[in-house]
Amino acid sequence: MMIDLPVVSKRDIRKLTPDELKAFMVEHGEKPFRAKQVLEWLWKNTAGTFEEMNNISLATRELLARHFVINGVQVQNHQLSNDGTIKSAFRLYDGNIVEGVLIPHDTRMTACISSQVGCSLTCKFCATGYMDRKRNLDAAEIYDQVVRIREQCEAQYGTPLTNIVYMGMGEPLLNYANVVKSIERITAPDGLNMAPRRITVSTAGIAKMIKKLADDGVKANLALSLHAPNDAKRNEIMPINEANSLASLKDALQHYHQVTGRKVTYEYIVFESFNDTLQDAEELFQISKWIPCKVNLIEYNPIENADYINTADDKLTAFHKYLADRGVQTNIRRSRGKDIDAACGQLAVKEKPQES
Repeated sequence: MMIDLPVVSKRDIRKLTPDELKAFMVEHGEKPFRAKQVLEWLWKNTAGTFEEMNNISLATRELLARHFVINGVQVQNHQLSNDGTIKSAFRLYDGNIVEGVLIPHDTRMTACISSQVGCSLTCKFCATGYMDRKRNLDAAEIYDQVVRIREQCEAQYGTPLTNIVYMGMGEPLLNYANVVKSIERITAPDGLNMAPRRITVSTAGIAKMIKKLADDGVKANLALSLHAPNDAKRNEIMPINEANSLASLKDALQHYHQVTGRKVTYEYIVFESFNDTLQDAEELFQISKWIPCKVNLIEYNPIENADYINTADDKLTAFHKYLADRGVQTNIRRSRGKDIDAACGQLAVKEKPQES
């Protein structure tokens, strides 16, 4: 008689804490220091297989392979923009796909990475907001995106990756634990050893989680996707604002600055005939007084599901001048990668997930 045995899925070894891995090693007759060697291979040397761990005995590698897997993230395909931007479709172990972008600049090389498969926030101007949120990424999957983009940066441009922004698919603060753990690994000396000041977490605005970032001492910069200077307009394009009003965000940001001493960046897409008047600029100026900040004015990148358009250049210039004349540090961010749908707000996986 044939008996169907239950399929036992192996645990991803990168989900183990150092203490858990050390305990596993001791339990199986290995020296405790082997755990440190394995962790170094996984995070610092970014090994994708146990076979790569060549200073660990074959027997130990076979032991690990019997009990664990490494659910690495792979580049399914990538596109190179006319301006040098590279957009990648990353395939996850379960067949789901997220997108990430390498944005080259004269003075920096920035990885824009995703934190969720899809998004639940339904911002009206963002392509990802029209996708369903399927699941959160784990910390290792977030980490792997940085590794893959770093490899692209070095291969294409012969220079190291310098900056990371959590501005891809998903809302980072709705995947708080994994985002924070990924930052810890990215900045760790036995990880990618990147400076915390080079990392920015961008949120649509979840007040209680902004406070938690401060209270937990998370080492990263904070950007708020503002995009409208009052509740009425923000409610219209960002439904998250109905539960996280500007008043609640003001309170959260003031707490954040009081605890961390850091300034915040306001991201503000300038839409034609919606938020591009000098009255809008005045309201944004009042918001800029909440805490030390800088403002990034961003070109809108059209998507097929929405009919917003970018403001005219003369209006953008006037808006910028209004803020700058009042002492607000203000930058105009021109879009990169528009020809391959890699610009801000355009990330939306068009390929069907593969079966795992």
